[in-house]
Amino acid sequence: MSSTPYVIDQAQAHQLLARIDVPQILRKLFRDLAAGNAVQPTQQVVEFPQGAGDFINYLGVLAEDGVYGVKTSPYIVREQGALVTAWTLLMSMKTGQPLLLCDAGELTTARTAATTAVAVDALAPLDAQRLAIIGSGKVAQAHLHYAKALRDWQSISLYSPSLLEDAETQTVLKSIAPSLKIADSRETAISDADVIMLCTSSAGPVIDPAQLHKPALITSISTNAPRAHEVPPQSLNDMQVFCDYRLTTPGSAGEMLIAAEQHGWSKDSIVGDLADLLSAKVQRPDYQRHVFFRSIGLGLEDIALANAVYHLHH
Repeated sequence: MSSTPYVIDQAQAHQLLARIDVPQILRKLFRDLAAGNAVQPTQQVVEFPQGAGDFINYLGVLAEDGVYGVKTSPYIVREQGALVTAWTLLMSMKTGQPLLLCDAGELTTARTAATTAVAVDALAPLDAQRLAIIGSGKVAQAHLHYAKALRDWQSISLYSPSLLEDAETQTVLKSIAPSLKIADSRETAISDADVIMLCTSSAGPVIDPAQLHKPALITSISTNAPRAHEVPPQSLNDMQVFCDYRLTTPGSAGEMLIAAEQHGWSKDSIVGDLADLLSAKVQRPDYQRHVFFRSIGLGLEDIALANAVYHLHH
């Protein structure tokens, strides 16, 4: 038996992911986590000497599939700007051999957006009609792709400061969802929205939930900046908070760390995570107030997608 893993580059990963039902794979993963058939350790950050950067390891075990793996993502400080890459190594729990080494850029984009989509499907009101997206990069585009069919949206609006001058990206977005409206301001985009997906690389707040006219589901993702957050940390006290995995997210999410240190918020007030929601341990929220869903990204998501890519080869 060959112990040389398949090596898959970014272009191949992009093609293979298009053939996979990513949200469905993630739903199974969170059910496995709830049932004790998967293990999700805390992510591991290791500093390079002399301030040269760091790397983060995202680990995970999928016992039912007989695989474990690690995504490793270095942040390399350079004069011409920092370099960030990511690779996922998939290992067999039966033979102890490496199965796959995959450029994780595409996997990360897909799993980030599909995790949000799974959360929106589990948390948003069944009659939600208005979807708003803040951001227009690759991750925002993937969010639009996975979320566009989750509800019978009457309107989908998107705002990004850079977008008004960027006809090329506007065309890409319209090709994903032809009915998309490009908003001319953040306020226009989120006005009366039932679901607001924050898909930015901002280190600080991009909206203030206190200024919204009605209760909404607000979703937020991570970026590499230290303690990055897309809503004001104190706003957590006024929302029903959910996350991707309650054992690890509060230790990494910027607004949760700051809210706990400075605003009297406690991680014990998290209503549930995706494992709870998909195993029906917690109910869909009632929307007496805003609902906030925070994901930091899990190693298990990368491992599950790497495993799906591997099985397309077999």
